[in-house]
Amino acid sequence: MWNEYYQAASLDEALHLLAETPGRARLIAGATDLMLELDRGIRTGIERIIDITRLPDLDQIHLDEDNVIHLGPLVTHNAAVASPLLRERAFPMVAAAYQVGASQIRNRATIAGNLITASPANDTITPLMALNAWVELSSLNGRRRVPLSEFYTGVRKTVMQPNEMLTDIAFPAMIPTQRGTFLKLGLRRAQAISLVNVAVLLDLPAGRVKSAVITLGAVAPTIVHAPQAEAWLVGKELTEEALLQAGELAAASAHPIDDLRGSAAYRHAMVKVLVSRALRLLRAGQEKGDVPPAPVLLWGGSTNADGNNLKSQIVNRKSYSPDHPIRTTINGREYTFTSGFEKSLLRLLREEAGLIGTKEGCAEGECGACTVFLDGKAVMACLVPAPRADGAEIVTVEGLSLTSPAGEIQLHPVQAAFVADGAVQCGYCTPGFIMSAAKLLEEKPHPSREEIAQAISGNLCRCTGYYKIVQAIEDSSVG
Repeated sequence: MWNEYYQAASLDEALHLLAETPGRARLIAGATDLMLELDRGIRTGIERIIDITRLPDLDQIHLDEDNVIHLGPLVTHNAAVASPLLRERAFPMVAAAYQVGASQIRNRATIAGNLITASPANDTITPLMALNAWVELSSLNGRRRVPLSEFYTGVRKTVMQPNEMLTDIAFPAMIPTQRGTFLKLGLRRAQAISLVNVAVLLDLPAGRVKSAVITLGAVAPTIVHAPQAEAWLVGKELTEEALLQAGELAAASAHPIDDLRGSAAYRHAMVKVLVSRALRLLRAGQEKGDVPPAPVLLWGGSTNADGNNLKSQIVNRKSYSPDHPIRTTINGREYTFTSGFEKSLLRLLREEAGLIGTKEGCAEGECGACTVFLDGKAVMACLVPAPRADGAEIVTVEGLSLTSPAGEIQLHPVQAAFVADGAVQCGYCTPGFIMSAAKLLEEKPHPSREEIAQAISGNLCRCTGYYKIVQAIEDSSVG
C-alpha cells in the first residue's frame, strides 16, 4: 500500500518529510479512513506514509488564558469523550465524538482527521463550526490560522496545501450562560454515517435566548448555518411554538440530495425534527442525557489518553525493510518481522505471526472481528498499518488465556463464560466479542447491561441475536 513508511520523531521531521514529496506523501494518525482508501485503490499516487502517532505533546486538550480550548492533532474521539474540560465547556463536541463509530474506532480516529477528511456527514465538524472554531496549518514556510468556516471548499475539499499539517484546533470555551448539544440521525444505533446531524448553541440567560447558533451536517456540500432560525430565536423564550418554528426555518437552510441512505425530502423533514428536539432538550436542561457520565472507552484500567507511551523507542529510518524490521511484543513474546511492512496489522498478525485467532470479517472497521489491544486500548487491527506495531505491545485473543507450568490452559473468565453459556454459533465473530468484553471488564468489573451494549457496539454477529453473548459477559463479571 506504500513504498516508504516513516515513524516521525519530531514535528520538524514530519514537515520536512512532507515537503520532500509534495502531493505524494500523507500524514497519518488514526489512519481509519486512509487505510480503507489505500486498500481499495481509491487513493493512488501515495508513495510515502508519515506516521505522527508518537509525536510528543500533540495529544493535549487544554484551556488557555484567553478562555480558548485547544485540541492537538492527535486528540482521538475517545479522548474528547473522556475530557472533563470538554464536557463542561464544549459539550456539543463530546456528544458528537461519542457518536463516531464504536470505541475501537474512537480509540484510533482523531478529531483532526475527521476535519481533514471533509465529508459533510462527518460528525465533529458540525459542533466545531457552531463553536466558531479555527485551525492552525503548519509547513516549513510557517503557520497560518484559518477559520473553520473558510477551511472547506466543497465535498472532501479543503484549503490545505500538500506540504501542510493541521497542528491545532481551537475555539472559545462556552460561557456559563451558554448551553449546547449535538444530535445525529443514522440508519442504526452505532457505526452509522449521519443522514442528518445538527449542533445547537444558545446563550440563554434567564430563560430567554440572547444569541443562537445552529449548524447542519449532511444536508449540503459543506456544513451550513441556519441563519433565519438563528436570527428568529434571538429574544425569544423557548416555547413549544418557538422551537417548532425554529425547526421550520432551519429546514429552509438545508439543500440535501437523494442517495441510497435517504431522500432529500426525508432529510428536510428530519432537520426540522432534530433542531426542534435539540431546542427542547436545552429548554429542559436534558441535553447531556444521551452521553453517559462515565462512558465505556475500552481503555481498560489505563488513564492515559494518548497511547504514546513508547515515544522513546522511535528512531529515524527511511522505510521499514529487512534491514529495518518491525520489532514488537505480541502476547508477551517478542517478534521481529522482516516482511509484511506494506500490510495492515491484521494481516501482519495472521500472515506473518501465524496468529489466526484474530479474524478478518469486513476489513473496513465495521464488524469488530479483528479487535486487538494496541498499547492497552482496543482497536480494529484491519485499520492499523503494520509498521505501527514497531515498539508496541499487542494482545490478541490467543494472549487472553494462561498456560500453567504443567501445560494446563486456563481460559479468561469471558472465554469460559462463552463456553458455558453457549454464546457461540459459527464462532467467526467470537474473538472480537471476547476481546471487547475482556477490555470492558478491566475498565468496569461489574458493568450494567447498557455498558455491555456500549462495549460491543463495534462488534457484529450474524448468528446469535446477541442474547447469549450479553449473558456470557454478565456471567463473567459476577464475583
